[in-house]
Amino acid sequence: MTGAEYDWTVPADHPAFAGHFPGRPIVPGVVLLDRAILFAEAMLGTSGLNWQVGNAKFFSPVGPEEALTFALSTSPRGAIAFTVRTGERDIASGSLTRAVP
Repeated sequence: MTGAEYDWTVPADHPAFAGHFPGRPIVPGVVLLDRAILFAEAMLGTSGLNWQVGNAKFFSPVGPEEALTFALSTSPRGAIAFTVRTGERDIASGSLTRAVP
């Protein structure tokens, strides 16, 4: 089983904040999934893959300039499990698999 951790601080000027939500910006779940996919590709040393989200759970909202840690691990069957945390707070978890063309 392989694994890696990646840190990402949410930029205060991230374009997703423009409409999500005025007055109280919150990172959309799709942004966290996109970041998990980018880190999965970095861990695998490849890019441009097609991915399927096996499951995803979002536990706590994330705002601008929060420092997140993405922990990824590969299962024997090739799925990649991920968790997202900030400090002691769980943010999200899920799994990704490469889609068969």
